[in-house]
Amino acid sequence: MQKKYQHETSRKRPLVYGLHFMHFGRCKCIRHAILVIVLAIMSLSKTGETLAVKSPSQLFRSMLDLSQSLMSSKGLFESAVSVSQSTSNYMHFHEDVKSQMQEETRKMFYFGYDNYMKYAYPEDELNPIDCNGRGPDVENPSNLNINDVLGDFSLTLVDALDTLAVIGNASEFRRAAQLVIKNLSFHKNSTVQVFESNIRVLGALLSAHLLIVDPEKPFGDLDPGWYDGELLELAHDLASRLLPAFEETGTGLPHPRISLRLGVPVDGVRETCSSGAGSLVLEFGLLSRLLGDPVYEMRARRAVDILWGLRSQVTGLQTWPITSASGNTVNVDSGRWTSKLSGLGAGMDSFYEYLLKAFIMFGDAEDYSRFNEIYEKIKIFMRKGRSRCNSGVGDHPMYVNVDMTNGNTMTGWVDSLQAAFPAVQLLAGDVEEAICHHALFYAIWKRYGALPERFNWQRSQPDVLFYPLRPELAESTYFLYQATKNPFYLHVGRELVESLNQHARARCGYATLHSVIDKSHEDRMESFFLSETCKYLYLLFDENNYINRNPMKYLFSTEGHIFPLQHGRFRKSWDATWHAPRTNVTDTCAAIPADRKLTLPLRQPYLHQLFQAVGVAT
Repeated sequence: MQKKYQHETSRKRPLVYGLHFMHFGRCKCIRHAILVIVLAIMSLSKTGETLAVKSPSQLFRSMLDLSQSLMSSKGLFESAVSVSQSTSNYMHFHEDVKSQMQEETRKMFYFGYDNYMKYAYPEDELNPIDCNGRGPDVENPSNLNINDVLGDFSLTLVDALDTLAVIGNASEFRRAAQLVIKNLSFHKNSTVQVFESNIRVLGALLSAHLLIVDPEKPFGDLDPGWYDGELLELAHDLASRLLPAFEETGTGLPHPRISLRLGVPVDGVRETCSSGAGSLVLEFGLLSRLLGDPVYEMRARRAVDILWGLRSQVTGLQTWPITSASGNTVNVDSGRWTSKLSGLGAGMDSFYEYLLKAFIMFGDAEDYSRFNEIYEKIKIFMRKGRSRCNSGVGDHPMYVNVDMTNGNTMTGWVDSLQAAFPAVQLLAGDVEEAICHHALFYAIWKRYGALPERFNWQRSQPDVLFYPLRPELAESTYFLYQATKNPFYLHVGRELVESLNQHARARCGYATLHSVIDKSHEDRMESFFLSETCKYLYLLFDENNYINRNPMKYLFSTEGHIFPLQHGRFRKSWDATWHAPRTNVTDTCAAIPADRKLTLPLRQPYLHQLFQAVGVAT
């Protein structure tokens, strides 16, 4: 049972009240004095003023006088000093350091993976403190925190298969695939969440299958030597066991949970959320196209259609659950929402993500149209702060939780899953918004060395303290670096790796942080740590990885599984309005000016404003 969370006490304050700058005291460095003089010259050029001087010495004396007056303008001077210090720290990342960090992330993965195989396999997860395995909580079926995810199907090994390929260990991939094929069975009495089983297990099996049969073998020879589609057969078996969740509902929305052996539980909960019901189309769609059977994709698409029809007619938004116990979800029979809360975090995030990614994978123009429509509504109703990321005045831009019926702000917190949305914004071509959005969560991480599950931006402190090794910030950091090649994001990645090693490393794995304040541990290493967190961090530093050299060939699922973009192969007769899928990635990279790659993505005064608002010590 989880402990109650102790909230850090802090005085109540808004996120941002404007631009504030660090106090450095008197100028004690020659380069700072020179910088002030340069700023003085810049100031004159902007104002059109001139200095009447008769000699070089008089000119220098006049410039010093002007510099002295500028020093009395605390904001301008101290901002300039801060620029000279902070920017230089972020704007260089040597190749040898990059290689070192690549090796550190590899070690991090293997420390978790090897200990899972040694102490926990074939159970679902590793307990990194007690050094043993964890499976479903059969004694307490109501323990949904465990039983929604753990189905007695060697979850961590299955989820990590494509990570083994990405880091270049073809021999261990072959061994792991053999273990899965030989030992994995879904004929279990486990009752699991449809959404989690889809993204973690079904997606992993499909990704591993597609990597093995790829004739180009970009990650080496992954075929055990006798492979004949066994992983695809396992994926088919699992999806067939999930399919009854779509039956016997009044709307066509799937039940949230399913017994792998018996089907829909008789006494099961009949409420779900947008992510749970609407984030199945990528995996179900790929399976349908690999099998030539449209039934899986059609069920998943019907659920998306239904959810789309349930959005607010006023704002165009949808809602999502606050907690499963409160009933703030959509009923699969009536289609009625029991909450008005709408946001970009848990329960909603992957619904938006899969509207865009389904279009990229399958080319249905309606998916793209829906994403663009709802993203426009998101920016109208959820976005607060100054109108532009890197210019103007006002609070740092952020996306808040709102009332779906009118767009009014409903809470003072954001949750950590929202940290993945900058990657979606980047995929949609909205680079500046992605930069600004990512910066908020980086600032929170920088303050605590981890992301609290919920951060209250009004009080500038966590509302929910734990950090279960989530990958979302690593994900958006990786994609922003790939798009911009700005070394700032390599520095962010290094901070993430160093924090994980400093605060989360346990006796035989990496542990959930029970509190980001005191860094106390919980004895659990969730499967996404190896399948996503380590994968994104490794790819961030592995510049020559095949994926990084061929970014248009793969699409990442919401669980970080890699799916090849083979449009001709995946196009089927049941496709409706098919268009050649496209993304803005190529145009995005070309559109970023070269000078932006040599300066902070979020300009220094705004970055400092954000750090000060969040409470980062500078």
